[in-house]
Amino acid sequence: MKGIVLAGGSGSRLYPMTAAVTKQLLPIYDKPMIYYPVATLMLAGIRDILLISTPRDVERYVELFGDGSRWGLNISYAVQPSPDGIAQAFLIGRDFLAGEPAALVLGDNLFFGSGLSRRLVHAAELTEGAHIFACRVDDPQRYGVVELDAEQRPLSIVEKPRHPASNWAVTGLYFYDGRASEIAADLVPSARGELEISDLNARYLKEGSLTVERLGRGFAWLDTGTPETLMAATQFVCALETRQGIKIACLEEIALAQGFITADAFARLAAGAPVSPYGRYLKTLLADLEIEASPVPLRVVGARGR
Repeated sequence: MKGIVLAGGSGSRLYPMTAAVTKQLLPIYDKPMIYYPVATLMLAGIRDILLISTPRDVERYVELFGDGSRWGLNISYAVQPSPDGIAQAFLIGRDFLAGEPAALVLGDNLFFGSGLSRRLVHAAELTEGAHIFACRVDDPQRYGVVELDAEQRPLSIVEKPRHPASNWAVTGLYFYDGRASEIAADLVPSARGELEISDLNARYLKEGSLTVERLGRGFAWLDTGTPETLMAATQFVCALETRQGIKIACLEEIALAQGFITADAFARLAAGAPVSPYGRYLKTLLADLEIEASPVPLRVVGARGR
C-alpha cells in the first residue's frame, strides 16, 4: 500500500502564524506538525509516500524530508494548485498510485493510542473497499459525520451537517482500494466548489464496501487547524513526553522499529543529531541499543556509570 499526505491549504484560521510559514511546518511541541501524519503512515508499514502541498510550500518539505531515504522511506512530491477538496489528492496522485491501494492522511492530524499501530497495519492490508476511522466529538457540525447502526455498520456520511445524525466524526485518515482515483475522477464538486472526501466515502458506502472503525477511549485524535487545537495538541504531546520520557512521532525510532532502517543506520542518525532534546533522545535510544547488543551483563554496565 502507498500513502499520501495532503499538506495543502492556506492555513487562514491560523493567520498571522501562517503568513510566511505553511501550517503543517508549525511546531507541535518539539516537532513540525507534518511529522505526526508521516509517522502515522510509517506505523501502518507504509514506505512509499507522496506529499502534496501548495506551489509556495512544496520546496520547504523537500528541504525537510528530502527523498526520505534516511528513514527508509521513498518520498515524492506533488503540487495542489488550489485547495479544491481533499478527494482531489487522488487525482493529483493518480500516476503515483498507479492503481494500487492507498492510505490518505491529512497533514494537520495527530493520532495516538495504545495498540494504534496494530490497527493501522490491519487497515493497510485492505485490498477491496474502503476503511475509515471515526472518533466521538462534541462539535460534529465541524466534521464529516458518520451514522452507524446497532452493529456499527455505516448508514450515512454527511459533511459538516447542520443537524448531525451522530457524534462520530470521520477522522483525517482513510484507506482505499485501487479504485480511489477512478472514483474521485467521477465526483462532482460540492456547493463549496470542492471534491469532498465524504462523497468519495459515500460511493463506497453505497456499494456496501465501506467499513468504519471507532477510536474510543484510550485513543487521541487531534486536528490542529486552529490556534486552540494547535495549543491543545502541543500541551498533549508535551505532557506525555515529559511525563513518560518518550517521543511521539520520532521518525528515526519508528523507522528502526519497523525495520525500515538498520541499527547501524540509526546509530549514524543519532550520532549526527544536533544538541537538542530530540537529539539527546536519539542518543539515549542508541545507548539502550548498545547495551542490548553488548555481551557484558547489564549490572556491570550500570556499575560503569551508564
